[in-house]
Amino acid sequence: MSSFLILNAGSSSIRFALYRGDDRLERRLHGKVDRIGLSGTCLSFNDPAKNQQCSRRMTAANHPAATEYLIDWLAGQEGFDAVTAIGHRVVHGMQRSAPEWVTPALLEDLHRISPYDPEHLPAEIALIEAFARRYPKLPQLACFDTAFHQGMPRIAKLLPIPRRLEAGGVQRYGFHGLSYAYLMEALSRMGAPAAAKGRVIMAHLGNGASLAALRQGQCIDTSMGFTPASGMMMSTRSGDLDPALAFYLSGSEAMSPAQFQHMVNHQSGLLGVSGLSSDMRDLLAAEAQHSGAAEAVALFCYQARKWIGAYAAALGGLDVLVFSGGIGENAAPIRWRICEGLGFLGIEIDESRNQTAAGIISSDASRVCVRIIRTDEEVMIARSLRRALDPN
Repeated sequence: MSSFLILNAGSSSIRFALYRGDDRLERRLHGKVDRIGLSGTCLSFNDPAKNQQCSRRMTAANHPAATEYLIDWLAGQEGFDAVTAIGHRVVHGMQRSAPEWVTPALLEDLHRISPYDPEHLPAEIALIEAFARRYPKLPQLACFDTAFHQGMPRIAKLLPIPRRLEAGGVQRYGFHGLSYAYLMEALSRMGAPAAAKGRVIMAHLGNGASLAALRQGQCIDTSMGFTPASGMMMSTRSGDLDPALAFYLSGSEAMSPAQFQHMVNHQSGLLGVSGLSSDMRDLLAAEAQHSGAAEAVALFCYQARKWIGAYAAALGGLDVLVFSGGIGENAAPIRWRICEGLGFLGIEIDESRNQTAAGIISSDASRVCVRIIRTDEEVMIARSLRRALDPN
């Protein structure tokens, strides 16, 4: 039985999954290499034989070291010798609207556009090239997070800056597209009419956080724009900031552009506001005793609520609100606080359903259906890989 290897490289982790290559796409192995570059680097994975999560310490000071370790480890896993193709999540694809097979020309173009997303693209390219060196005969497919948003209206893509910059690719792109595509498919499978015809807001809330507004199944706007650091605040990313802040800090803090880039991507968001942690679980546990934690949680919920209000206005109303991502799927207090005060939109949460993370957490009286859907970016890549290998 053939297998597909799915890889998802982030700025500090590499997620992986192994799927059967038939119509069932059964996941046989999954896990991640986490906290790359820190002393706590480890590999965690599900052990099908023991039906439990396992982890092992490893030494990987950077992505190349972690990649080589992962390749060696995967080579020893049952079923890896049956891998016939590899699928990658690639965060930025510029104007591309569909997955593409990795070719020398595509790699050359990805290297060219790396400055558009220096936090993700270099690591993703390095992962592709490392597997190409070790397994040159295995075809590799690149699936772009930006592709889902290519159909947005032009007005939602424009940035209010000089028009000449648009020719160089400076525009709003949107990200988390693989997650949103999965959520739309899941809504359709649930028989939700709004998935195809209604007004839907999706909140992908995790280490990276964004929202998307959809009408008749098409994305009309999304909170992340030119880079994944924009939009609402995240675990360590700032979200939208006054652009003059960069100039101010260059003088007051002697902060270079590279230092500013590092700050807004790795030292801001929940971590920056709380001064304690980037993990929402830590902040919820500490907020009663720690004012920074309480303010970080409050600001996160406030910003998400504002985005929902803005997108309800853009959509002319709201039929379905979907929570997803690590925070959206698992943090009941966050879902409650975000929806609190949105009764004017017709949102009413059932507290017991919310606490138990039921599929639908809105009350029977709510005009808006509020759902929790567990996202799965890896299976979307596997589906794209299967379609690319067998278009018929």
